[in-house]
Amino acid sequence: MLPLLARFRVDLLLLLVAISWGSTYLVAKELVSVETVIALLAARMLLAAGLMAAIIGVRRKRITSAELVIGIPIGMLLGAVFALETFGIAQTSATNAGLIISLTIVFTPLLESIVSRRRLPAPFFIAATLAIAGVILLTGNGSLDPPGAGDLLVLGAAVVRAVHVVTMHKLTPGQALDSLHLTTVQLGTCALLFSAGTLVYGESLPQYLTRLDPKQGTLFLYLVLACTVFAFFVQLWAVRRTSPSRVSLLLGTEPVWAAIVGTAFAHDSIGIAGYCGIVLILIGTAWGRSIEQRHSKTREAPDSRDLILGRARH
Repeated sequence: MLPLLARFRVDLLLLLVAISWGSTYLVAKELVSVETVIALLAARMLLAAGLMAAIIGVRRKRITSAELVIGIPIGMLLGAVFALETFGIAQTSATNAGLIISLTIVFTPLLESIVSRRRLPAPFFIAATLAIAGVILLTGNGSLDPPGAGDLLVLGAAVVRAVHVVTMHKLTPGQALDSLHLTTVQLGTCALLFSAGTLVYGESLPQYLTRLDPKQGTLFLYLVLACTVFAFFVQLWAVRRTSPSRVSLLLGTEPVWAAIVGTAFAHDSIGIAGYCGIVLILIGTAWGRSIEQRHSKTREAPDSRDLILGRARH
């Protein structure tokens, strides 16, 4: 009975992380405009990195030079993901953003296969085609109009996130790196980049923070504490208590929650073609993840990459 209850607790917490990530797009949309993207990201990263650094201080473990050397460049890539995604969210619907970004799940194996010069199974390309066709239906919503600027920015974020995942996987294996330290360095790098960015673009950080009303302030804290800090620690805690594939499976439900939150709370307008697109995206990404994981298991034992494929952002 106890193992069953323990497994249920792990699954429930991972599901809560997926739900929080699915709600991120609507929360960010409530907090941001094109002019305030950099200020929001600077505030979010500063608070998240500060909390992580405080935890490291309590642990009394120093960040190593290797963690800095690796963490800073992949932190710059992560910053590019945040910027493209958040600028995209400001210009598209929460539903579109949450579903388009899920294409990372098919882009990552494609990129990795190119870098490692290994072939993926033919069914994977069918799954990827389904997912991309779903995006075309969703963003066009049945018309022949091209995707909007916001949709294209989120699509760019999905591509850069795949680059981030593959780069992190290539730089970190075989090294004694602390996951908490590496994440803190990445968030700290993002915080410095976005803080500097507020000096040349959009609202300043003090302007943005003083304009937040109580509702927006609560949403901002939710974005940092639930979607960033809590989610990171649940991943670290869960991956030691269940299989990486199960973690990836549960976190992979994020686009479902993004669609639910977007349609139920933001009342995003989606036609029949759009709903068909959602179905194709969910089928294509889930099928693609399943094929890639089975293919990976035939080559090597599962590792933490399965967790990273689930989500590397929030």
